[in-house]
Amino acid sequence: MAQDRRDVVAWVGQQVLPHEGDVRAWLRGLSVSEHQVDDIVQEAYCRIAALDSIAHIASGRAYLFGAARNIMLEQIRRSRIVRFETMSEIERLEAADGQPSPEQAVDGRRQLERVKALIAALPDRCRQVFELRRVQGLSQRETAARLGVTENVVEAQTARGLKLVLKALADPADQPVETQHVRRVHRP
Repeated sequence: MAQDRRDVVAWVGQQVLPHEGDVRAWLRGLSVSEHQVDDIVQEAYCRIAALDSIAHIASGRAYLFGAARNIMLEQIRRSRIVRFETMSEIERLEAADGQPSPEQAVDGRRQLERVKALIAALPDRCRQVFELRRVQGLSQRETAARLGVTENVVEAQTARGLKLVLKALADPADQPVETQHVRRVHRP
């Protein structure tokens, strides 16, 4: 048991402690007071010290950032008065290793499917131009040549497609993709 404790302490010294400054800077960037930063970091170390094993931890840095994030969220949930800015900051929190949370990944896939459905619902010419310009990344000139239209048409249809997609995205997000429609306009 004593050896296990020494292993945890050595691991913290090598894999966690070097990242404390980054965690503190990250918390300050979220407008956390210096006193709260100290409390959050101290609590993170306490939680790490209470671990029976560190075998399940792939990255000390990510674990420290995750612990700090969770502690901060717990403190916010417990507080009676929460600044409006804090609420918007909570939505932006993500793991320090740059990986989105499972909720963010699911929401991202849902939003991608929504955008794909909105693009598919654009009028034919508009959709073709929009897909070539914005999805495939072709230049205005390349798009015009491929579709046999002028660059002015490409510019106008790209703007139109973007306007229609953004307008549809501005609708209430709780509306499922299947019930949202972009008005199709077919011109002869």
